[in-house]
Amino acid sequence: MIIAAAQTIPKRGNISENLEDHYRLINLAADNSAQLILFPELSISGYERELAESLEFTPGDSRLDGLRNLAVKKNIIIVAGAPIRQESQLFIGAFIFHSNGSEIIYTKQYLHDGEEVYYSSGVNDCLQIKLDNEAFSVAICADITNPAHPLKAASLNSTIYLASIFYTPNGISTGYKDLQGYSMDLSMNVLMSNFGGPSYGMEAAGRSAFWNKEGDLSGSLERNGEGLLIVRKKQNIWKSEILMTASL
Repeated sequence: MIIAAAQTIPKRGNISENLEDHYRLINLAADNSAQLILFPELSISGYERELAESLEFTPGDSRLDGLRNLAVKKNIIIVAGAPIRQESQLFIGAFIFHSNGSEIIYTKQYLHDGEEVYYSSGVNDCLQIKLDNEAFSVAICADITNPAHPLKAASLNSTIYLASIFYTPNGISTGYKDLQGYSMDLSMNVLMSNFGGPSYGMEAAGRSAFWNKEGDLSGSLERNGEGLLIVRKKQNIWKSEILMTASL
């Protein structure tokens, strides 16, 4: 099993450039035999509140055909974030593109203060991704601040918790503490993806990381810059490799 966390630097309001960054990192992950790649919260649009409606996507959106086709061509599962409109509600969501061409959507359940003005809370807390002998549960940013979320993932026997986040330097230490605690207390591996550059006028903390189910930090990226954390499982031991592709 090989999985990857992408650390990106979003361009505000520039969907096409952000997608190009996604394509490049997906290709790099596939070149390293990754079977799944995780991007940060709202990675396609960059983190937004007021501009969310102007940047929204819908299920089956043709603008994401490039990601959809890459998932099939490279035989990789892609988890990428965007504002997603489902019926009358707008969510902070993640598109999950499978290598068989299918698409599923996860929507953030627990919102940060202020996000509720622009977004609705999601409810699909039973979503899982199955791959080989692993089961993945997806979390988006503030989901990880509510212990009920990882507890639900553990109750579903998920083996890997995918945390797609946008954390600033002020919050990353708490995020690290929470995720390490979940990995150890719930015996669940954790892969975390964060931005490596500013979004929404706020500095990002980077440091995308992986913890094994014993709570050991297997590897992490630097605070600033774009890159991949490649995590390989061999004989039940996870080892990480850092690929930094660009700096601020």
